[in-house]
Amino acid sequence: MGRVSGAKEGSAGFKRGLLSWPPVGSLEPLSGELWAGQRLRFIYGRLLGRFGRLNWWPGESPFEVMVGAVLTQNTAWRNVEKAIGNLAKNGLLTPEAMAGVKDEVLAELIRPSGYFNVKARRLKALVELVLGKGPGGERPEILDLPLEELRAALLGVTGVGPETADSIVLYAANKPSFVVDAYTRRLLSRHGLAKGDEPYADIRAWFMAHLEPDVGLFNEYHALIVAAGHQKCGPKRPDCQSCPINDDPLLDKSLAETIKPKPV
Repeated sequence: MGRVSGAKEGSAGFKRGLLSWPPVGSLEPLSGELWAGQRLRFIYGRLLGRFGRLNWWPGESPFEVMVGAVLTQNTAWRNVEKAIGNLAKNGLLTPEAMAGVKDEVLAELIRPSGYFNVKARRLKALVELVLGKGPGGERPEILDLPLEELRAALLGVTGVGPETADSIVLYAANKPSFVVDAYTRRLLSRHGLAKGDEPYADIRAWFMAHLEPDVGLFNEYHALIVAAGHQKCGPKRPDCQSCPINDDPLLDKSLAETIKPKPV
């Protein structure tokens, strides 16, 4: 399967954010903002060194990416690929084509992704939004809306939560909106950067306050976190000894109980 490109190479630069964080252990005093930026710089560099550039998201077109973002809810990507394959074989990977198919037919085609009746309704709601904003096709016109306007519109669709919306904004529209998922929470909590149960908006705001608003950087960072979650930081048996970020010299894991990201 091909991959959607178009995002420029991510910048490794970081700018000062707005959060207030405590200095670390016995190191020279650092401003909280600098501390947070250094943590993100270290994590990104180590993950990139271990896993390389991953060039997400898999998809032949921006609309296919939008569909994949809905189908991947609560299932493995291999199941999404089967469902998208069925849609492709039946010529349904444009909003216009998907709008014209009966719900029960669509549900059967995406059965491999699980929760197929629910996801069929969500796809139809997404398509209704897309076509209500202008022409569809492989790159719907709605993706040209400003970031916050696009994100708000997506969040108004039944079944589209923040993670799905940000995935569409980042990977389909190529706009810098950081994606937070279970892998992100797990990595942050295990390395003392958060408790892991903070609201989605808090964690997203923390990343976006301390990273340049760069599409390529956000794209690669999220993909690398997912790779780490799959290969090293599993939910039950993490491989901590070979984790590429387990030797951060500035990390004080005792801060896990006191640090909590706050919205910008």
